[in-house]
Amino acid sequence: MSQPILIVGGGPAGLSAAHAAASAGRKVTLIEKEDRLGGAPILSGYAKLVPSHEWASDVIGAMVKRVVDNPNVTVRTGARVQSFDGTPGAFTATLKDGGKVEVGSAILTTGFTHFDSVNKPEWGFGTYPDVVTTTQLEQMISSGKGVRCPSDGRKPDRVAILLCVGSRDRQIGREWCSKICCTVSANLAMEIREELPESNVYIYYMDIRTFGLYEGEFYWGSQEEYKVKYIKARIAEVTSDGKRLLVKGEDTLVKRPISIPFDMVVHAVGMDPNVDNMTISSVFGVKLNKYGYIERKNTYTTLCETSRPGVFVAGSATGPETIDDSIAQGSAAAMAALTFVPAKTPAEAAE
Repeated sequence: MSQPILIVGGGPAGLSAAHAAASAGRKVTLIEKEDRLGGAPILSGYAKLVPSHEWASDVIGAMVKRVVDNPNVTVRTGARVQSFDGTPGAFTATLKDGGKVEVGSAILTTGFTHFDSVNKPEWGFGTYPDVVTTTQLEQMISSGKGVRCPSDGRKPDRVAILLCVGSRDRQIGREWCSKICCTVSANLAMEIREELPESNVYIYYMDIRTFGLYEGEFYWGSQEEYKVKYIKARIAEVTSDGKRLLVKGEDTLVKRPISIPFDMVVHAVGMDPNVDNMTISSVFGVKLNKYGYIERKNTYTTLCETSRPGVFVAGSATGPETIDDSIAQGSAAAMAALTFVPAKTPAEAAE
């Protein structure tokens, strides 16, 4: 099959898929709803990435450039797919502006949505300006302005990072682990200590999940080299004594209540399904899993397949995922689309 491939979503997975398919000589149309490519690392202003410690603007920016510069790729920003009709090998994607794209297959790399900390009001977000999210902290660092308390611009002396905000919390319907928050938080804690060596940084956790090879560099490294302190605790609420924020809860190791003052509290926000997933599911005719992510067939006998033949999926559209693995899955989805052969109809098989 030589028809063009439609890729929906211009983040790391989509950029990887577009580059892989275009490099193999296939025409690609890349659709992105925002006004620029790059996905969450660019649109949300991420700082240094895990595990490379390279600036997101540099590495993701380089991925954007190689896609934009490839003559086999047509990029449409500020665009959405309104309908997706036809059969495998002969699909028609109609955009909201009325444009039509004829393609043989599609790859959904539509990503995720950051958990909104407003849904965890007892932890102070939206009430106290110095309670921020990891995304906002990333933006402080990547902007070059440094880590500052939003209320008055001072450098924080004491910073608390609260893990699992919007993850592993059945009370608010978030049963899943968001996979990357522990490692990202350890990385951010080290960046704070590097910028503000006199500061004290505490990470409050239920469990630590710096999976795979991240354990040594990020979990142990943050403690041993950067002196980040880890407290196993259940946090009840974040309040204020009028001067500082108070993190209240229970230290679950020593079984005693805690109430500790901080200048800044950071929510390590998890990964939610893309808020548009119901629409994406309807437009492309693909199923969602029980958590609201795009359902992917088992990976033992299939490669990046959805419930609809000819439509593939990669990256955090399928669930919480790292940037590195999203990039790998994007390339895998491109391979699947490149080698995809539509099943014959009964009439074709009879000929």
